[in-house]
Order: sequence, then structure tokens, then C-alpha cells
Amino acid sequence: MKSTLSFGLLRSARRAIADPVVVTLRRRALTATAAVRPTALKNIISTSSIHDPTIPHYRHSSSSSSSSNLDSSRPVDTMGKEKNNFNLKTPKGTKDWSGSDALLRDRIFTTIADVFKRHGGTALDTPVFELREILAGKYGEDSKLIYDLQDQGGEICSLRYDLTVPFARWLAMNPDVRSMKRYHIAKVYRRDQPAVSKGRMREFYQCDFDVAGTFDPMVPDAEVLKIVTEVFEELGWQGRYSIKINHRKILDGVFEVCGVPADKIRPISSAVDKLDKMPWADVRKEMVEEKGLDGAVADKIETYVVKKGTRDLLETLLKDEALLANASAKAGLEDMGLLMDYLEAFGVLDRISFDMSLARGLDYYTGVIYEVVTEGSAPAVSSSAPEAEKLQKSGKKSKSKGNADDDDRSNDPTLGVGSVAAGGRYDNLVGMFLPKAQIPCVGVSFGVDRIFSITKARLEREKSAEALRSSEVDAFVMAFGGKGFTGMLKERMNVCQTLWNAGVKAEFSYKVKPKLPQQFKAAEQGGVPFAVILGEDELAAGKVRIKEMGLEDGHPEKEGVLVDLASLPAEVKARVARKKDQASAVTQQLEGLNVNAPTN
Repeated sequence: MKSTLSFGLLRSARRAIADPVVVTLRRRALTATAAVRPTALKNIISTSSIHDPTIPHYRHSSSSSSSSNLDSSRPVDTMGKEKNNFNLKTPKGTKDWSGSDALLRDRIFTTIADVFKRHGGTALDTPVFELREILAGKYGEDSKLIYDLQDQGGEICSLRYDLTVPFARWLAMNPDVRSMKRYHIAKVYRRDQPAVSKGRMREFYQCDFDVAGTFDPMVPDAEVLKIVTEVFEELGWQGRYSIKINHRKILDGVFEVCGVPADKIRPISSAVDKLDKMPWADVRKEMVEEKGLDGAVADKIETYVVKKGTRDLLETLLKDEALLANASAKAGLEDMGLLMDYLEAFGVLDRISFDMSLARGLDYYTGVIYEVVTEGSAPAVSSSAPEAEKLQKSGKKSKSKGNADDDDRSNDPTLGVGSVAAGGRYDNLVGMFLPKAQIPCVGVSFGVDRIFSITKARLEREKSAEALRSSEVDAFVMAFGGKGFTGMLKERMNVCQTLWNAGVKAEFSYKVKPKLPQQFKAAEQGGVPFAVILGEDELAAGKVRIKEMGLEDGHPEKEGVLVDLASLPAEVKARVARKKDQASAVTQQLEGLNVNAPTN
């Protein structure tokens, strides 16, 4: 009897173990690794239908579930039934791009890239992060803004701060490349104090163009500045920007002539670079009290860094015997003379301002340096003005208890957009990685997010339809009809295909029988300038109607114009081109626009 009962239990256990569901559960439990959450492993065991402790698998599973490698302090998997307690937002200094903003930014990218290609640029892309040692020692005081990545037990890396140092690293790794015109459009990262509405971001795009190679002095430098003017002219910034230029050798010569110790030249240069944000009194205070410069030396520096002009300033400096006796300053002045000659040949000298206060804080610059500024670049209120502090305090503050540098300063009147493009010559940067691969370089970097902020403000003040569009669609194909209307879906598809094949950007409603008001609403929301309307009788006669959106009552084409279906693509293209020409003419008439003025 006893043996019969034991045999029966054994057969039951074997049948349980052979059950497909049990086999699956047992396999999952036995093959679980550290990658499986302890709670998940516990659930696998506890839901098993094997409950007889005499079965070996059950004993193994029970002992595993109570072993020390299962952390009972960890929260139980609630399968998503409990709410996650977190802030649903983007990190500070970043934003999502969609709709009309994304479209406007894409147009800026396209405009800049077209200019780069016109001048012979070839594309280059590099990793978004670099070895930390590659970026170290290249950015002076700005090195503190580099985002370091957490050590994962491998290589120590940081997010790229700009696109220039990665380019120099690439040249050092490819010593056979002795000359190159390169462009690069990509994101960079800086842990700066953000002001998102002014385009001051922690994650932002840069568009770089650089010329690498040994050439006659100032020839490639002049072309790079010509590229700068072409970009902003084609973005519609005529008369709204200025290019400040200086020369690192002139600035170093000024410091030497004024008596700045060699070990203080770079820190003092960084202080001078703040003159576009701070008055001289504050900059002098930083030089003397923070950087330990003699006050008399600072006063001598002031007599130089306040000077601005073009050829007139160059002629004045060429009469300064102290500067001419300094080898560095003399070489810089000779370069500036050549540069102005070449800029005059390119017809862009009138966009240039020789500004002795321009210093550019990055350590790798060795020659000519430049920045592009516009009306929105400077702060609305001087940082030392009494009312500035009051206005800044009235702005929106972050609720975070963390570092105040994380607060968004969009409402701070002491903070402007800053420069919208900048660059210069860096002859020694490649050699810092590989001395044998020393290649002189010069280039410029466009700050797309800052350009976007100012361009968007201008379009909104001009009430331009281009600022409201969320797509580039030029024609919305729609249909209408009376009783028994089928929706003409296939006909709308065929017309769209005809437009697409001709290169016209078009779309249609995905509804089989859409109502006409719904179709017009979709076109209006997308900022589509033209509607192509199909009527059953008109289409049967080989006709369709083109209607320009937004025309005022009483306009002769308010109800649209009938055209032959065969000529539809050409008609749409002609009307789109005419509308763009009209918008461009209006834009050119608006001069002296102050983008900081409030909109109505």
C-alpha cells in the first residue's frame, strides 16, 4: 500500500513537471540571471503550479527565492499600476522642436549649408562625445562648461563643447589631408546658464565652415568672412548685423606694451572679452581685484580696448610707435591691412567693424578673430545699472533648490542673445594633438539657435505667414460635392500624385468623405498657401480650381481660378513663386527693425 501510494505521488509529480506551462516556468526560473529583476524571478517561482516540496525543482526554486542575492528591500514590481513620481519636462537649457519652429530652423540649416557648398565645402561628421583628454586645455576659463560623462568603467569621455576641436583631432588622425574646406552641422553641449527664449541653450546646433592648409596670409580668412556676409544676407538680415574683427597678435601686443605679465595675458584677455556685456568699470574691477593686475596697467589697457573703426583705426594704430616696436602687434597690424584690402575686393568691407575690445576667450586662437552681432545681441540693460538688478529679480525664477546657474534667464534684461556667429584663425590646434601634423586653420561657427530666436522675432513682428507655417506644403488638394458625394478620394490621390511628380509639395485629407470646412481648416492650420479644389462637374471637364488662402473679401480671385488639369503643376509653381517674391519685397522694405521691441 505504501509503495503504491509513493508510486502514485511520483507519477503525479512527473505529470506536473511534464506539463508545458510548468516546463516553461521551470526553464525561466532555472535560466534566470543577474539581468532578471529579483522581484520578477520571485513572481516566476510563486506563480508556478508545482507546490509539492518533495519535488526537486520546487526545493531548488524555494532555496533560490530566499537566497541573499534577492534584495527584499527593492520595491515590488507593480506592473505599472502605481504612478511614477517624476517631472515630465526637458532638461534645463534644452527644448523640443516641432511645427513652425522646426520648419524655420530647417530653412536656416538649408540656407547655411547651401552657402557652404557654394564655396566648395565638403561635409564631415564626428562623434557627439570625445575622449576627455582631447577637449582638456583647449577652452581656457570656459573648460568648466564642458559636460563630463559618468565613468562606466571604460574610456573617460565628455560631450563635445564645439566642432572645432573635433575637426582638429580628425586632421591629426589623418595627416595625409594637408588642405580641406570642411563644413559640419551638429549639436554641441555647454553647461552654461540658459536663456531659452534668447537662444542661449545647453544643447544647441552649430554650423561650422573651416579652411585647413597653408596658404598666403589672409586669403582664406577673407573668404570665410565673405561666407559670413552671404549667410546673413540670404537669411534676410540686410543692414541688421555687423562683423566685429580683431587680431590676437594685436591684442597680445597691446597687453605686452601696457605691462601685463606673461602669465596674466590669457586671464586679462578673458576679462576684456566681457566688455560687450559689462561696462569698463566692472571689467577693470575684475582685472585688479580678481586677477591681481596693477591698476595703472589696467588704465593703459583701457586707452586701447575702447577704440573702434575700420581703416581709420588701422591707420591710427600704425602711427603708434610703441605698438610698432612690438613684434606681435606689428605682425597683427600687417595682417589686418591685407585682410581689409581683400574684404574690399569682395565688396564686404562696409559690414566690418575693427573692434579692439574683441578678445574671444578660447585659448586656441592665434590670428584674426571675429564675431557677428545684431540688435538683439547686446543686453537691454547694462549689467551695472541700478535698475537692472531690480528687473532681474522681477523675472521668473526657478523653483529648483539647486545651483542658481541652472535658472533660466530669459527674462533677465542684463542678458542679450550674444553673438550669432564667431570664429578666427587657429594655426596651432592640430599640432597640440600631433606636432608633425601641424596644419594652419581658419573658420567660423554659426549659432543656429540664436539666429533662430532673432529671425523668428523678426518674422512675427512683420506678421509674416512664413513664421506661422508648420510644414512646407504648397497645395492642399480637396474636394466637394452635393447629394451623393463620394469624397473623390481616388481623384484627390491622382491629383496629388501629379503634383508630387512635378516636384510640388502637396497633401490631402485621409478621410474618405471629408467635409469641405474640415479640409479648409486643415490647410489653414498647416499654413498651406494654396488650395486645389476638385468638383465633380469641373473635373469631368478637365478643370480644377486653385484658391489662394487668406485673400480678403472683394479680391477678384477670392473664390479661386479655374485652370486646366494638365497645366495644374505649372500654375501652382508660378503662383507659389510669385507669392514668395511678394513676401521678399515686403521684407526688404522693412529696414532698421529693432527685434527687441515689444510686439502688438
